[in-house]
Amino acid sequence: MITIGLTTWTEHPSLLGGTDKLTLTEYSGVLPVVEVDTPFYGIPKPSTVAKWQKAVPEKFQFILKANQTMTLHDTYEDGVSMDALKTAYKEYRAMLKPLTQHHQLKAILFQFPPFFERSTRNFHYLQRVVQWLPGLPIAVEFRNQSWYEPGVKDSVFDFLKDLGIVHVMVDEPHAMNDGVSFEPVVTNPNLAIMRLHGRNQQGWSAKGKNWRSQRTLYRYNATELAEFKTTIEQLQPKVKEICVIFNNNSGGDAADNALALKTLLGVSFGDLGPQQLDLF
Repeated sequence: MITIGLTTWTEHPSLLGGTDKLTLTEYSGVLPVVEVDTPFYGIPKPSTVAKWQKAVPEKFQFILKANQTMTLHDTYEDGVSMDALKTAYKEYRAMLKPLTQHHQLKAILFQFPPFFERSTRNFHYLQRVVQWLPGLPIAVEFRNQSWYEPGVKDSVFDFLKDLGIVHVMVDEPHAMNDGVSFEPVVTNPNLAIMRLHGRNQQGWSAKGKNWRSQRTLYRYNATELAEFKTTIEQLQPKVKEICVIFNNNSGGDAADNALALKTLLGVSFGDLGPQQLDLF
């Protein structure tokens, strides 16, 4: 099975051929999954997540980013207290209940910071992540190339397989000490995730106040989408589902690229559209 989604739901009016921001219900009428970054900045209340859940069809699914405390952002050098970690994980598990109860959580995305390098300390932390989120689907996106160095990356993939962690295959600009290479490797037989950030090297490395508007400013061309199609087809026999997330949306290109890849792959998504309204 192949699924395709985008990051957030409001920023993709071209999904419906318009210019207005989309509601979650409108988005869910076109694509079967969405990635939500809200929990990274602050863990929502379960009631907020329940509203999301009720706005979509029953088979629609969510990928939620792990909270920044859980991914060790901004606290790595000084360390984060065990109490703070335990509190974050406890609140996060509670937040997930509306989705887990309805089988609408596709994955928890741990997008680690660039300074989260391959080390014994960080291998141990990945083990703790699995322990603290028992039975939940965990996906890891590395942003430090040390995880993919020749001679060691196969051991990293074996480690993820043993833990049942989904390895996120990342397409992004990469140069010396900036970005990671695309590694199309499946580590969980149930799910593989591809996250496509674009290939704007200059924007990816941009500094200053406008860096966010430049970082994912990129539109994949037909040749590049065809290359992704080939990779996806090669991976299909190894995994039950491949989920492709487009994050190249600084210029509003993600939705058009997603629809183009959907057509190229010849896939359709059933059970979409808003839930049946009770008119009586």
